[in-house]
Parts: sequence; C-alpha cells; structure tokens
Amino acid sequence: MHTLEAKNLKKSFTISEAQRRKLDLPSRKKIAVDGISFVARSGEVFGLLGPNGAGKTTTMRMLSTLIKPDNGDVFYDGKSIKENPIEIKNHFAFLTTDLQLDKKSNANDMFDYFAGLYHVPKDVAAKRKQELFSTFGIESFADNKISKLSQGMRQKVSLAISVIHDPEFIIFDEPTNGLDIIASRDVRDFILRMKAEGKCMIISTHLFDLVEKICDRAAMIVDGKIVVNDTLPNLMNGRSLEDAFYDIYTEHQAKKENK
Repeated sequence: MHTLEAKNLKKSFTISEAQRRKLDLPSRKKIAVDGISFVARSGEVFGLLGPNGAGKTTTMRMLSTLIKPDNGDVFYDGKSIKENPIEIKNHFAFLTTDLQLDKKSNANDMFDYFAGLYHVPKDVAAKRKQELFSTFGIESFADNKISKLSQGMRQKVSLAISVIHDPEFIIFDEPTNGLDIIASRDVRDFILRMKAEGKCMIISTHLFDLVEKICDRAAMIVDGKIVVNDTLPNLMNGRSLEDAFYDIYTEHQAKKENK
C-alpha cells in the first residue's frame, strides 16, 4: 500500500501593490495555501476541487517539489519530501498544462530523451513507448514535429512522457484541460487503468463530471483551506457534485461573512 500524505502545508507569496488593492488585502502577503492536510492511497484517485485562486495548483506544485512550502511537509510512503527530494522524484509523475515540449522535436525523440533522464533501460523504454504510444494513438504522429501536433495530441505526448518510468505516485493538474471529447476520454481511461494497477493518484480539476467518473475521494479547497474531505458518495449525498460543491461553498462564504 502506497500513501501520499500532505501535512499542514502552507505557502504565501508577495504580490504587487496593484494586486493587493485589487484583492483588498491588508498587506502584500497573499496566503495561497493555509494549512492543508490530506492522505491519498494506492488504488484510488483523490481529487482536489476548488474555485480559481483557491490554492489547488500551488498545492500540486508543492506535492511535486516544484516549490517549497513555507511550513509543513509531504510524505511519500512515510519519507519526507524535504529530506529525500531526489529519491522521491524518481517515484512520482507530475503532469501540468504548463509543461512545455520542444516544438522542434518529435514524440519519439522526446520520449527517448526523458527515458535517458530517468535512467530507464533501453529495452524497457522501447516496450513502454510501444505500450503508451498505442494507448494514446501516438504511433502515426510519432515522427511529426511537436509544433505540428494538435493540443490534444501534445497533451497525450506529455502524459506518455510523464509516466515513462512507471511511477507509483501520479499527480495531474487539470489533466483534460483544453482537450476534445475523444482525447479527454482517452486520458480518463488511462487514469482508471493506472488506478486498477494500484497507482496512488491525485488530480486537480474544475470539471465535476470528471471527478464523478474517476475519483474515489475528494477534498474541496476554498481560500487556501480544505473545507471538506470525504468519499464521493458522502460529499454528494444524493446531489450532483456540482450542486454539492455550490452548497458547501455558499455555506463556507456565509460563515466567513458572519465572523
């Protein structure tokens, strides 16, 4: 059983004076994540939901070591990400829409390049490439320049590259963002396949229907804090996830205004 545990993660940023006035904050210190804690386990998909600016992407970037928390820590199978960053990176994948592929290169070359970075043996890399390119329908486009690929195909190439080393932990920030129906279905099916293989998966998304279809549990983040964390059936309680989120968000805002 693999576990990913976030413990009391906190992160703030210094913003411009113009941003401070726009957000009506007392100082230029903007708290993005304010003491977030949760646990994700192997064989399940854990979802992070929240409105824009709630702290989802900042949380995902802390989980993936892209930015350091001001306080708190992340534990992969009990190992601190602060104390073992290099070792832990070899065991997780992080996919974000910010990932920029070399537009002058092609899928074949990009895959081989990253296989080398992860020290994946050539025979294993060749097998992984065949499997992943087949899964995402990349074979026919493998020698085309990245610049010539559609956004959906670029996302599929990014996804294949991100899991080249067969990681135990998979972190996806908006995995289907900007994809058409077919490409989104392919990505969704892949996530469910990884779940069936016992991977520990966390996704951040604003798409309620995606969460309903693939997530076992979810946490809702508002103003940098988790306001609810439960199984999908308990969260929904007979409602659609969208209605449940709206009810929980409205209740949270009402409590904040009454303080």
